[in-house]
Order: sequence, then structure tokens, then C-alpha cells
Amino acid sequence: MALVSTATVASSSYHCDPHLFPGARRSWREPRWSRGGAGARLAVLQRAGGGGLAVLERAGAGAGSAVLERAGGAAAAAARREELVPSGNARNSYEVESLIDRLSNLPPRGSIARCLETARHRLTLQDFAAVYREFSRRGDWQRSLRLFKYMQRQSWCRPDEHIHAIVIGVLGRQGPALLDKCLEVFHDLPAESRTALSYTSLIAAYARNALHEEARALLDQMKATGVAPTAATYNTVLAACARATDPPVPFDMLLGLFAEMRHDASPSVRPDLTTYNTLLAAAAVRSLADQSEMLLHTMLEAGVSPDTVSYRHIVDAFASAGNLSRAAELFSEMAATGHTADASAYLGLMEAHTRVGATADAVAVLRQMQADGCAPTAATYRVLLDLYGRQGRFDGVRQLFREMRTAVPPDTATYNVLFRVFGDGGFFKEVVELFHDMLKTGVQPDMVTCENVMAACGHGGLHGDAREVLEYMTREGMVPTADAYTGLVEALGHAAMYEEAYVAFNMMTEIGSLPTLETYNALAFAYARGGLFQEAEAIFSRMSNNAGIQKSKDSFDALIEAYCQGSRLDDAVKAYMEMRKSRFNPDERSLEGVLNAYCIAGVIDESKEQFEELQSSVTMPSVIAYCMMLSLYARNDRWTDAYDLLEEMKTNRASSTHQVIASLIKGEYDDSSNWQMVEYVLENSTMEGCDYSFRFFNALLGVLWWFGQKGRAARVLDQAVKFGLFPELYRDTKLVWSLDVHRMSMGGALVAVSVWLNKLYDRLVEDEDLPQLASVVVLRGEMEKSTVTRGLPIAKVVYSFLNDTLSASFHFPKWNKGRIICLKSQLKRLQSAVDSSNGSLAAGFVDMTNSRLPAPGSKIYTSEDQLDNGSRHLPDEPLAEEKESELLAL
Repeated sequence: MALVSTATVASSSYHCDPHLFPGARRSWREPRWSRGGAGARLAVLQRAGGGGLAVLERAGAGAGSAVLERAGGAAAAAARREELVPSGNARNSYEVESLIDRLSNLPPRGSIARCLETARHRLTLQDFAAVYREFSRRGDWQRSLRLFKYMQRQSWCRPDEHIHAIVIGVLGRQGPALLDKCLEVFHDLPAESRTALSYTSLIAAYARNALHEEARALLDQMKATGVAPTAATYNTVLAACARATDPPVPFDMLLGLFAEMRHDASPSVRPDLTTYNTLLAAAAVRSLADQSEMLLHTMLEAGVSPDTVSYRHIVDAFASAGNLSRAAELFSEMAATGHTADASAYLGLMEAHTRVGATADAVAVLRQMQADGCAPTAATYRVLLDLYGRQGRFDGVRQLFREMRTAVPPDTATYNVLFRVFGDGGFFKEVVELFHDMLKTGVQPDMVTCENVMAACGHGGLHGDAREVLEYMTREGMVPTADAYTGLVEALGHAAMYEEAYVAFNMMTEIGSLPTLETYNALAFAYARGGLFQEAEAIFSRMSNNAGIQKSKDSFDALIEAYCQGSRLDDAVKAYMEMRKSRFNPDERSLEGVLNAYCIAGVIDESKEQFEELQSSVTMPSVIAYCMMLSLYARNDRWTDAYDLLEEMKTNRASSTHQVIASLIKGEYDDSSNWQMVEYVLENSTMEGCDYSFRFFNALLGVLWWFGQKGRAARVLDQAVKFGLFPELYRDTKLVWSLDVHRMSMGGALVAVSVWLNKLYDRLVEDEDLPQLASVVVLRGEMEKSTVTRGLPIAKVVYSFLNDTLSASFHFPKWNKGRIICLKSQLKRLQSAVDSSNGSLAAGFVDMTNSRLPAPGSKIYTSEDQLDNGSRHLPDEPLAEEKESELLAL
């Protein structure tokens, strides 16, 4: 319980007692630095040098430096020990607890005498001290002062010096406005009863309110009256002087006070660890590396062992002076003389190197540490693991972790660093493997562990692993947080498991983990990738109306993507304009979303304008943006523009990814050695997370299809499936052979349909048992019920392609408008046709060879017979109903 802490800087106006500080009468309303006389106090202040130093606050509080909080806190702790204030955790007696309750419930004008009436002869001064400590913990200085004044009037409980010191500490923490009350309490104590305890308490009250001059004057007065100061008294004054900032106390003045302390006549007054840490902190703020080294030698000669705080200040001093190499030499010299620094010293030095990204120097500290005979700790390795991870040196992370396991067992914090490093680096499956390794080695995961693993599962679409982690948390009695559930929702969304994601979302509320903005966005993005714009709108409506959470930029990005995939292109542009009106600055993702809308709509001028805006906003447009524009040019037979843009990609020296993708499109990387470069680029895209991978592969598949590179497109699709993308793509049962392309671009869907049809051909040739129907899913969600579905671009294009290939074998069922199906009877006819072809269709239903790139001016997609977009294939309702009757038996 901190009664006399010196860690707070208050305002510059304060009370000044004219009797305690003769010749310095002034009002607390006057400016702090106005002089009212030239008496003894002024002489004391001149000796102290005036001013102050911004050194005591590692947490800030007006000091401007993050170095001396620990030193100031240690000085305050020493003063508290001098006041003999025990810990507030001690169990109080029944009488004390009863008195605290009665006083707490006492009205402002209630009688304290009545509260004490029943326990008058059973309470000691130690009991009253416990009451004051409780009121101090609460910050209840009013009741403390009322009780003190009552005790002053009573002979049976008149306060002793200990009580006075506690009350001064309680009042001193309330700011400079109550310093006059502190003086009143101090003067209530007879002069002959004042010892270092009461003086130190009053000095601490002034020190914590940044009045270092007054604290220094009190020390001089204390000596003049014959009261011997203690080490805690000196430390409190030293900390106050080190805290001063306007102006700062010169370091020589601090050393003068330090010398005064060293030469004090009392043998009990000697600089201790708190003293040295205060001075080391002051030296660190001033970048006084030489003085820090001198203090360290003095410290060791005096037999005072440095602690973690000491070493941190020494390292900070050398770091500020730009001479960290000397700090390493100093530690080696210490080790040679038998004073080996502890692990915290090397850790601080290592962290100083990591702050400037000096990886080699940080590793050198580790090797020096081992050579000096100081065993590295888990914290030592964590610093390097984090540094390697931030620099993308993941092989270095793995190698260092293996070394660590031979030297020191990894702890939970170490695993948490690894989970974050590998999760940020895109090694999502490795995160899950490390989690299982953690459990096998007996290291207990904490909530941060589970959140990091769930986040990695979310980004990587590992919904099965995410569920296992959630089950582990439940078994261990851990209540999953909103961040943990967000990872599960995201993972399920990447697998197009919309119902499961929504159930997980609702489950959060049931267990008390309310969804956050990130959770809503994760669910909205899940809907967006499948074009379920109505569901995305509903979830954002629930977010705004029920949860009171406003949309973020990511929310608008999700809406734009949902409208694009759902063929609501005007709404996508409106969502973008609403984003701008909401004062969100669009980033590359936002601009690509609008570009996608224009490209799907086939408007060239608007697309070019958007692409140029993207070029001006980022250093270099992504491969996704280039592929969108290339697909647009190809679909409109603008081959000259397409080849110019393709050449721009290929000659891009800033990105090897752009060069490889351009060469892939042109057919220059088909051989096995060059195809490895393609596979490397494709695999690297998955390390950005499933969200990026979906958009990357959709754009790439689209441009390959429209450029006629069907064979290469099939190979790319095969890679996407191997990477775990589009897990819903192929689903086969005894009843249904299904292809789901509802999350693919138009070009990507046509690639998938072509590959699927050829697989269907192989199965027909092999005379497999036929299912009741074959189905191609083009839409999911509420749009499955709408009759306008068949008029949407992706549905029209896929339907047209199916019937161009298999001559009206597929149709839209009446019971679901998001599917295009082929019944068993039609499959049998197809099987008979395949059997009667005598191998003329040996390659399959669709020729998947790579075409020669069209010459400029070629009309491939804009000729008259290509402009109906499949409308000629839409079946009449009677024919569809006739085909529906075949399903009644199912």
C-alpha cells in the first residue's frame, strides 16, 4: 500500500507553511517560482541548484522520460518501509473490520465517538494504523482526517508518530492542495517526538508533488534540529531532485547529494540499491554513459549488487549515447573480475540492438552471454525469435528454437511468440503443429495462446483445427473470447460453411462473449466471397441496430465484394461512395473492389480510370488488379491493350511475381523447371491468407481462361485445390455429383466446369454407378429462391457453356434457382453417347489445350454469335417441369 510514493507529478501551485519555511511566506495561488524572501530556505535551494530533471517516470506522468519510474518507485518503497507501513493484504481483526465498516457507513455529520463507543477499550494504536491503511488504499482522506482529529482530542488513543506519518502520507497523495494539511499534522507532533519517520513522510509528500526544493530544505532543517536522516530520507530527496524538469537539476548536484549521503556520520546511512538505481536512471536520461560506468564501478566496490533495473538503466545510457559496443565490453570486463552480469543485463542489451534492427549484434550478445558463463533464459531467446520473425527470417526462427530446446525449456510466452511470428508469416499449419507440440511437452496454453492459434486457423481457413482448439478451451474451463470466436467464424467462412459460421456467431452471445466489429466483419466477408449480399446486409444491419457498432472501412470492403460477387454492380459502386462519405480513406483493397465491379460490368473507360487511380495510390498495383484488366481487355477483344499491359507486367523489375505471372500467361513457363517458379509464386500467395488467395486465384484463372490458356488454367486450379482453397468445389455422393462455383469469377467458374465435365466423361467411360443427378451450384443463400437468378452473369455464362458442350442436358430446377442440374436419365443418354463414340472423344467433353494468343484485332468474344450470353439456352417452363417429375421419387 503506497502511502508515500513519489511517482506522481502534480501542478506547480502548492501550500507553503511560513513556520516550516521561514522567509518564504507566499500563497499557494502564487506562481511556483516567485520568491518571497531570502532566508534559510533560499540558501538551501541555492545549494540544491534549483530546477528539476525529467527522470523518474518510466510511465510518463509529466516527466517526459521512460527511464526512472523504477528508481523513483524504489525510493518511495524505502520511505514506506521507514514509515513501517505493513502490507494492506494482512488480515485485520474483527474489531478493526467492524470499525472500518462503521466509519465507512458514517454520514458526513455523523459522530465518530459513537462508532468507537463499543470498542473503546479494545482498540490499540496498531488497530488504528490498520484503519488508516485501509482508508489510504481507498484514497479516503476525508475520513482519515476526521478520525485523526478525533484521536487528537482523546487521551486513550492520542496519535503517535506512526499514525502521524501515515496520515501525512494519505494527505500527500491528494495533490499540492492538501500540503498545508500535511504540515498541520506534522506540527501537531511535538518537536521532541519527531524522528526520521515523520520527517521522511513529510519529505515524501512534497517530493511526490514535484516540490524538490522544499524536500531538500526539509532535509537540511531535519539535520539542523538534530534529527538524523536515514537512507530512505536521502533516497526520497534524491528521487525528488531527479524528478524535477523545470529546469532540470544538474547531474553534478545529484552527485553532490550522493556524496553527502556517503559521508553522513550515521553508519546506517549508506547508499543502497535504490540510491544507485535513481542515479543510474538520471544518467540514462542524460545519455551520460561515462557516469553510468563510474556509478557501476562504485556500486560494485561498495558491495551492492546490481539488479535488473540497474542493468536496464546502464544499457539505456549507452544506447542513448550511441555506444552499445562499450556496454558489451563492460559486461565482459565484469565477468573477467568475477562480477558476471545476470541474464537481465544481456537481455536489455539485446533488446537495445533489436530496437534498431541490428540482428547480428543481438545474436553476438547471445554468444557473448554464453561465453561469459551466463546461461540464457527463455526471455533471451524470445527477443531473438521475435526479431527474426519481424524480419521474415523464418528459417532462422526454426533453427534458433531448436537451439533453445537444448538449452532451456520453452515456456508459454515463447510459444506465443512463435504462434504470432508464424501466423503473421502465413505458416498457418505450422502454428497448429506447434500447438500440438506444446501440449505434448506439457506447457500450459493460456488465453493469448488460444487466441493466436485461432487467428492463424481463421486466416488459413483451418476450420477443423479451429474447432479442436475451441473444444480444448472448453475442456480446460476457458471461456473463449470474442477474438477466439472470430477466428472460428473466419475459418468456417473460408470453407463456405455459412450455416456453421452463423451458429458459431450466435453461440458467442450465449456464453457472454459479445461479437466485436472484427467478428461482424469476419462473418460479412464470409458471405461476401460467396456473393450472399442479402446476408451481408442483414449482418451489418444487426451490427448497427442491435449492437450499436458502426461500419469500418473493412465493413464497406465486405459489402463491395458481396455486391460484386452477387452481380449487384451499381450497389458496389454506391457502397464505395458511401465509404468515402463516411470519411474512410480507401486503400488498395477498396480500390481493387471497385475495379472488380467495373471489370465484371465490362465498362472499359471506367475500369481504366479506376486502374490509373490505383496506380497513383500505391507503389505498384497487385497482380490481382493486372489480371482483372487483362481479363476485361480479352473479353472485349482489346488485344493490343492487353498485350501492352502484359508487357508492362513482364518488364516490372520491382516484382518477380508480376514477371512470373506474365510469363505464365504467355506460355513461357510450361516446362518442368520453369513451372517450379510458377508453383513457388502460387504457394507464396497462400501465405497471405485465404482471403488474398481466393482473390488471387480467381483473377488468375479468369485471365488464363479468357486468353485461351485452358491447359495452364487447369494446372493452376489443381494447385488451388491442393492448397485447400475452394473446399466446396467437388462433392460426390451416391445421389449427387456436384460442382460448386458460386465463389469463383466467371473465367474461374468456366475453368472449373471444364475440368469437372472431363472428370464426368472419365466416370461415364468407366461405367461407374450413376447418381440421381449431377449439379453445378452457381449461387447460394437467399438468392437460390429468386427467379432472377438465371439472368445473372455467372449463371448465364455457366448455363450457356454447359449446354453448348452437352446439348441441353442441364437445366435450372424449379426447387432451387441457384443450381443447374442434369438428371440421371440425361446422364444415361450421355453415357450411351460416349460408348457409341468409339473413342472419338478420348480427351473428354472439353478440349483443355492451350490456344495460340490471338492476334491484335481478332474477334473472339465480341462476334455476333457470342453476344447472347446464353439466353438462347434458357429452357421453357413446361420442359423444366417435365424434367422435374423425374425427381419426385427421390
